[in-house]
Amino acid sequence: MSEQLQRTPLFDVYASYGGKTIDFGGWELPVQFSSIKLEHEAVRTKAGLFDVSHMGEIIVKGEDSLSYLQRILTNDLSKLQDGQAMYSAMCYEDGGTVDDLLVYKIAQHHYLLVVNASNIEKDFEWMKGFLFGDLSVSNVSDSYGQIAFQGPLAETVLQRLTKEDLSEITFFKFKTQVKIGEYEYLVSRTGYTGEDGFEIYGDPQEVKALWHEILREGKDDGVLPCGLGARDTLRFEACLALYGQELTKDISPLEAGIGFAVKLKKEDDFIGQKALVQQKESGIPRKLVGLEMIDKGIPRTGYPVFINNEKIGEITTGTQSPTLKKNIGLGLIDRKFSDLGTEVEVEIRGKRLKAVTVATPFYKRQK
Repeated sequence: MSEQLQRTPLFDVYASYGGKTIDFGGWELPVQFSSIKLEHEAVRTKAGLFDVSHMGEIIVKGEDSLSYLQRILTNDLSKLQDGQAMYSAMCYEDGGTVDDLLVYKIAQHHYLLVVNASNIEKDFEWMKGFLFGDLSVSNVSDSYGQIAFQGPLAETVLQRLTKEDLSEITFFKFKTQVKIGEYEYLVSRTGYTGEDGFEIYGDPQEVKALWHEILREGKDDGVLPCGLGARDTLRFEACLALYGQELTKDISPLEAGIGFAVKLKKEDDFIGQKALVQQKESGIPRKLVGLEMIDKGIPRTGYPVFINNEKIGEITTGTQSPTLKKNIGLGLIDRKFSDLGTEVEVEIRGKRLKAVTVATPFYKRQK
């Protein structure tokens, strides 16, 4: 591995759990600890623990913080209460996506934004370009460690380590100063796997201590440390967008199917709003669809999709689904071919193989 790769505070514990690292957007991160399939299955049936300390954290504070965030984000933050989180996108003027992110309302005039690792510097520079009034925007990524504990047993196992009633932290809510073991953390009921679970933020060294504690506590329950491989197959089955694939500067949130996080009619105008309104009114040209292979082959990122020799789009993510045991993909294609049951062809290694459009998400947990 090149010396230039960035490492999270948990890097030196990977080896003791069997972690195999790869270069992921300039970070040296574990792709797996045991096997992608085992880790995937653990999260779907028991629970798995992920190091996501590479994610970025940006604090926005000041009396003008709400109107500022309303200007730069697509969702409507006026509805956000203290202790609530919200998913949003940040757009360019032309409607392309700067990033997708989570916003935590810590208190009045105090927000924590969690952004994608590969976009930290870009997002921070973009945000600084729109400052006004009483505002401070700080990139505090180095002050935070973050782990994600995901799966049906996550609450049960974590509850054994804290006196805080975790059932009170409902979906997209969070609490600060939750004491787990010796230290206090921000605990959020959010995730990127399609399962129930938590994302836990704190001092980098204290998060490292919690990593060991959770794995010790959950050992007999089948809890496993998990890498990026399972994180990707899990989020893909649940059809959660990945920046750089389903979302880019050339793909709008409406095309990527996250229109629920775009409030075109909110009172405050936001950057990219005009372009997105126009896109919606004229009929969104491309649509993200689910594809299931009929012929034998795995659709991979960037593979072209055809109908009758006409290229109609390409695969954004594809794999063999560990849960469904099927070869499936997400494709961004010309909207007029997006009806369910439409037969298309995916070009895989020079051969055009049959696939059919299917409903998404591919996987939805039973509540």
